[in-house]
Amino acid sequence: MFPRVFTPFLFILIATSLNSQTSMPSDMKAEGQEGMSMKMNMPMGGPTSTLTENVLRHTTSGTSFEPNSTNPPMLMKMCGNWMLMLHGQASIAEQQQTGPRGHDKLFADNWIMPMAMRNYESGELTLRVMLSLEPATISGRYYPELFQQGETAFGKPIVDGQHPHNFFMEIAALYDLKLNEQSLLSIYLAPVGDPALGPVAFPHRASAGEDPLAPLGHHLEDSTHIADEVLTGGLTWHKLHLEASGFHGREPDENRWHIEVGGVDSWSTRLTFAPTKDIVAQYSIGHLHSPEQLHAEEDVLRQTASVAYHHTWKAGSLDALALWGRNHTIASPENANGYLFEATSHIRKGSDARHSLWTRIENVDRTTDLLGASAPPEESVIGRVQAYTGGYAHYIYGNRWSTAELGAQVTSYTTPDPLRPQYGDHPLGAAAILNIHLGR
Repeated sequence: MFPRVFTPFLFILIATSLNSQTSMPSDMKAEGQEGMSMKMNMPMGGPTSTLTENVLRHTTSGTSFEPNSTNPPMLMKMCGNWMLMLHGQASIAEQQQTGPRGHDKLFADNWIMPMAMRNYESGELTLRVMLSLEPATISGRYYPELFQQGETAFGKPIVDGQHPHNFFMEIAALYDLKLNEQSLLSIYLAPVGDPALGPVAFPHRASAGEDPLAPLGHHLEDSTHIADEVLTGGLTWHKLHLEASGFHGREPDENRWHIEVGGVDSWSTRLTFAPTKDIVAQYSIGHLHSPEQLHAEEDVLRQTASVAYHHTWKAGSLDALALWGRNHTIASPENANGYLFEATSHIRKGSDARHSLWTRIENVDRTTDLLGASAPPEESVIGRVQAYTGGYAHYIYGNRWSTAELGAQVTSYTTPDPLRPQYGDHPLGAAAILNIHLGR
């Protein structure tokens, strides 16, 4: 059941929507992205000139955003006074890994996000759902990924694997009140959603859009992108965006098909700065109550900082992200840090992106949970792993609503001394990949 504390905010949101007069003609038809943006006085997916316009796009999960100059892929259609939008992607990967702990598997990660927006004289209402079929397309409750850890499968810690996302990744309503051309007051309500903690989550980041594997530092950086009972308030002023969230801090359980209820017991706050159209930076901090089921007595203080970059030129585009995340186990001296750099470049030939190149470099603390059955009862940092990924995909098919690319990537790992008996010195992972993007 949705928490009672959210009820008055939801009532205000609905009342504002019903009582405001729309500024958009009811007979307006879809006339191309640029024309729609001008008529509706709000951006619908293309690059924006101000942070205010960028916030109003709401093309990622939660209330995070990419640089103003990004051009997110999106299918759009007018339906009366509503703009309907759809975007998503799927990756089919055949993963092969070396070393004593390496495994092989065919799996598919995926998500799809339908959205509806309506513009009013006073603001903008956005309704959004994000769904994933990963509970069905990732068998055995995780896919292999060396040195990855976090959450559980069959009651045991996931070791060397990444869990699937929930079927309901987000169910959210957003209302943005326009104070003036450079200022917004925003509210975000989500039975399942993404609080103000961390950068854009990896499934939505343009810099990670071709890589089917989750970052090793996911649970240090952006794992709250599927949280329960999220309430976020935000204020945008010129190039700054300040937010605060309340949410349920426990990670999702192993039943990936349902919506959980647990009560608001955690908080976060985030400051985002967009100094130029190509750069956006954020710092966030949050208190997570009992995030891990197997370490239920532990609360975590998480900090993240990141800088994202996007630039487009005639022959292509570049998206990059530098990210730091830290989990501090409260009431203990334990800290776990993760450092990430990732970048993706699309090289065009004509109107299509014919080549995609990407890399990801990580330096991440790992804990004793990787020792499996021999792990001590109390989790602690055992060493730091380096991972180096490079990938390439080539355009093979496209139409008005999607594109498909075929490629591959290779990841090389450097093992810390305490884990070398389990992994070897430099295990490898390789994957053949078919990427499908909606709206590109």
